[in-house]
Amino acid sequence: MARVLGVGVCLLAGVVVVLAVVVPRVTGSTPYTVLTGSMAPGLPVGTLVVVRPVSAEDVRIGTVLTYQLRSGQPEVVTHRVIGTRQGPDGREFVTQGDANAVPDAEPVLEQQVRGEVWYSLPWVGRVSHALDPGQRRSVTAVLAGGLALYAGLSFGAAGLQARRGRRERRARRTEGVREAAA
Repeated sequence: MARVLGVGVCLLAGVVVVLAVVVPRVTGSTPYTVLTGSMAPGLPVGTLVVVRPVSAEDVRIGTVLTYQLRSGQPEVVTHRVIGTRQGPDGREFVTQGDANAVPDAEPVLEQQVRGEVWYSLPWVGRVSHALDPGQRRSVTAVLAGGLALYAGLSFGAAGLQARRGRRERRARRTEGVREAAA
């Protein structure tokens, strides 16, 4: 039972690492952590959202966007599009947090959009946000190494156990043949 639980935990950790780190890097997406309750209950505080690039033409009402509060600034917000309109500088999006009673005060300009939420991982963002970028790489490397080591040890132990079982069966067959011959 403990072995099954250990394997299950390792598999779950591996899936989380793949979804939170590998998939975003391979696809050009970006992981962000939800820091406020404005998108609750769908995206509660501590959720990791993976945001993929989206063209302004593909944004529809209902799309959940991550966008810069001010163009060129790193601070971002993730809210749902509740309206679109043509502005002097291109499309503009009216957004609102799912838990907010009123729409956001300012429209979002095309150039502010970082992307649309592709998928989310509840609670994973809490761990990611607690670590600075350098620590995230180190923790990811340690987790990956630990998972690989555990997998290797598990497969090695399973191989030894299988070999022992084959030897025992062979020995029993040999004893059976000797007894039958006597």
